[in-house]
Amino acid sequence: MLRTHTCGELTINDTGLQVTLCGWVQRSRDLGGMTFVDLRDRFGITQLVFNMDTNAQLCEEARKLGREYVILIVGKVAERSNKNLKMATGEIEIIVDKIDVLNESKTPPFTIEDNTDGGEELRMKYRYLDLRRNSVRKNLELRHRMAFQTRNYMDSIRFIEVETPVLIKSTPEGARDYVVPSRVNPGEFYALPQSPQTFKQLLMVAGYDRYFQIVKCFRDEDLRADRQPEFTQIDCEMSFVTQEDIFNTFEGLIKHLFKTVKNVDIENLPRMTWADAMKNYGCDKPDTRFGMCFTEITSLVQGKDFKVFDDAELVVGINAEGCAEYTRKQLDELTEFVKKPQIGAGGLIYVRYAADGTLKSSVDKFYSPEELKKWAEAFNAKPGDLLLVLAGKAGKTRKALNELRLEMGSRLRLRNPETFSPLWVYDFPLLEWDEESQRFYAMHHPFTSPKPEDIALLDTNPGSVRANAYDMVINGVEVGGGSIRIHNKPLQHKMLQLLGFSEDDAQAQFGFLMNAFEFGAPPHGGIAFGFDRLCSLFGGSESIRDYIAFPKNNAARDVMIDSPSRISEEQLKELSLKVSI
Repeated sequence: MLRTHTCGELTINDTGLQVTLCGWVQRSRDLGGMTFVDLRDRFGITQLVFNMDTNAQLCEEARKLGREYVILIVGKVAERSNKNLKMATGEIEIIVDKIDVLNESKTPPFTIEDNTDGGEELRMKYRYLDLRRNSVRKNLELRHRMAFQTRNYMDSIRFIEVETPVLIKSTPEGARDYVVPSRVNPGEFYALPQSPQTFKQLLMVAGYDRYFQIVKCFRDEDLRADRQPEFTQIDCEMSFVTQEDIFNTFEGLIKHLFKTVKNVDIENLPRMTWADAMKNYGCDKPDTRFGMCFTEITSLVQGKDFKVFDDAELVVGINAEGCAEYTRKQLDELTEFVKKPQIGAGGLIYVRYAADGTLKSSVDKFYSPEELKKWAEAFNAKPGDLLLVLAGKAGKTRKALNELRLEMGSRLRLRNPETFSPLWVYDFPLLEWDEESQRFYAMHHPFTSPKPEDIALLDTNPGSVRANAYDMVINGVEVGGGSIRIHNKPLQHKMLQLLGFSEDDAQAQFGFLMNAFEFGAPPHGGIAFGFDRLCSLFGGSESIRDYIAFPKNNAARDVMIDSPSRISEEQLKELSLKVSI
């Protein structure tokens, strides 16, 4: 090693020690007779001291150092007179005897500081510089600890990590595949895996009854802050298990990660059916850090000649505790919020329950104080509270009220990123009907087992069948999802029929799996966690890009290496492809 120590480990106990350090010049300060240089590496920053009186030539060399120069220094550890106790090395400095410039640097296009002056697109173009910033480094260190502790826990409960193929077969279900042309099989294509789903089921058939993998997956879909074209999953599968076994095993994983990475103790995870989540929160991934559960008042408010309510399939609202003093301007802002096209409500009804007990609403023309009092009782409201009510089609109205609830949670600062509220959501519908294509789609995937007590309904009322499926939700984010799988050929065949597969298509796409089920497939189930999402949740960020070393932008481009890009005519010819734009 060129260095004897890192820039983050020397303390006052090392005073007098001769050391060699290597790193990048963070900043320098020329004070005339003295020059101070902050030397940075991955582990921290150490202050270097150059004295004009004791070594003028060395001091002149130090003054020529630019930002991000890579240098090696030899010197002696000394106690600092002006200590900086915010730094791990803030009690010492290095009196430099020798300096070697290992490499010069152009002036960076942005400052390598936590609060940099570089915009996101510029930082992504020079990501290798952005990665030098302390805040980004901490994110990747968090990711490393998450992966390390995941492997520790899974190994401790006798899981085996197995790598599955990256070049696989394209399937029509789910998101769009990324496809890879085959040179040696002209006109044929591989797909990059959206998940290792079928392979982990085949590993269960093979007898590897506790499998996991921290695995890269790919989906060609529109991007958001929590999506990337390539992402990482903690992929898991177990044999001879029930849903209860899955819950217990992976509650253990989440508790272990919170304790070892965040030093946060998580109690047993509460459980909520999908039906209750939709009824009480309007979504299947509720943020349970705060209350404001939905209250339905349809039967209470209809028949009073208020057309908005009388024509509505559902009238439902939330109680914003302590918000009765909201101004008209604030209420108008909330009304405009729910009327945004992406939310889609027609308007907002409110009732102020004043501190003196009087009730004032936006529909006083239609409802008496006595009737509004019944509303307040239905909402369990008390003086000082504000009722916010929406009306319309049931599904659309619940969705809009969910957005309003989250907005109020944010405004009232009830969504603290350092508070964690995990839960299980289970008993999802097995199938969802698509009006446009006039067919059923699998809500999770085609290999999800129905609840045993609902199997008979597959022939008579498939839309009412519940899936033996579950999601783990933390702070309103789905961080993991899975199911007990179908493990016999007849039931898997029936499921594919319901999804519109012909006999030939089913055999062509999934024949290998159904054939494997004829060779002693055990009952099995599993779950996959979004590893990038877990990292961002633990780190308190809304964007998974902050926790990926080299992410893509919102157009699925890597602006640093300029990818995707055209390939040569020769390469296209080798792949038997023609491209016309």
